[in-house]
Amino acid sequence: MHLKLQKSEVSSGFNIAITGSKSESNRLLLLKALYPKLEIENLSNSDDTQLMKSALQGNYEIIDVHHAGTAMRFLTAYLAVQNNREVIITGSERMKERPIKILVDALRTLGAEITYLEKEGYPPLKIKGKTISESEIALTANVSSQYISALLLVAPSLKNGLKLKLEEGITSKPYVEMTLSLLNQIGVKTNFQNNVITVLPLKTLERQTNIKVESDWSSASYFYSIIALSDVGTSVKLSYYKKDSLQGDSALARIYKSFGVDTIFETDGMIIQKISENQPSQAINLNLIHTPDIAQTIAVTCLGLKQSCVLTGLHTLKIKETDRLQALKNELEKFGAKVSITENSLELNPKMESKKTPIIQTYNDHRMAMAFAPLALKTPMVIQHPEVVSKSYPDFWSHLKCLGFKFEE
Repeated sequence: MHLKLQKSEVSSGFNIAITGSKSESNRLLLLKALYPKLEIENLSNSDDTQLMKSALQGNYEIIDVHHAGTAMRFLTAYLAVQNNREVIITGSERMKERPIKILVDALRTLGAEITYLEKEGYPPLKIKGKTISESEIALTANVSSQYISALLLVAPSLKNGLKLKLEEGITSKPYVEMTLSLLNQIGVKTNFQNNVITVLPLKTLERQTNIKVESDWSSASYFYSIIALSDVGTSVKLSYYKKDSLQGDSALARIYKSFGVDTIFETDGMIIQKISENQPSQAINLNLIHTPDIAQTIAVTCLGLKQSCVLTGLHTLKIKETDRLQALKNELEKFGAKVSITENSLELNPKMESKKTPIIQTYNDHRMAMAFAPLALKTPMVIQHPEVVSKSYPDFWSHLKCLGFKFEE
């Protein structure tokens, strides 16, 4: 399947309602499985969240998470502490290439019983749930924050809680802080100081607790890109967003000021508006170690604006749904850009010259499809397998159509 995007212009002033953050939703679903008195509003409608919800509600002997990396990490920790339950957890062929050894080693240190069924250090896993009494471990923190969050989410259900020492630099620290904040909101006492996180045990919630999930900032990134590539005065309202967001990708409001985009917060959301055509005269240099999920969007925005950039802190992109650094290089170069990558960086020198309509491969990666779509404001293109967006943002194409994007299926 493919989708041809014609060269388009966007209409200003639309109100787009984006469902809850996938990151917050998946964390809260795991907490609800541990503490049934937790009630959640504005859950994400993404494939990943629906999969997570189903896996937690069913009594399956085999759980297939497909491409959902967050579900793989979170469910591994959750299943490891479910006493007397035995489950096999598996995923797509790409998932079987994504490492999980650091998390498994940590859980084994705590006393969990986990076996690799194929390649050592990678899914699929056989997990025999046990009551965990050990409470102190150390973890390498510079690979994936999801390993840390997986452990923190189950920590209050452990008999003695958890004392977690983080070694080396922390990747995507805002996601760890999000996890701790959500724990605090349901009454779990935590402490994060000098790279040591302590989580005290919580047997049960004394009363019903309601939490409303903020809308997804990663999804908002594509609208920041659209506004940046539009004329001065173009705006869109997005709901439901907060200025004091838990999500690290809320850094978009600051980052996109460099592209002439302003953010105005209101009680029920935010308005993003193009206020200036002024751009930096030199290359934009950004360290995205805490916000790697918006790297693709920023790189494509820079291409559309013919703005050179150097993006660093991207080492986790190589173990995502695809090797996102290589995928970005492949697709950006179809527009005439010069791109160089290392293990953790991308440098873009854009030209936006293409003799024929670029055909964008999406590599089973939702963010590749959505990051490139705003370029239809500059040039037509074809998106292969556009359906991949359902992983995080099923309404994406219908929302773009509301703004004035033109498609040929």
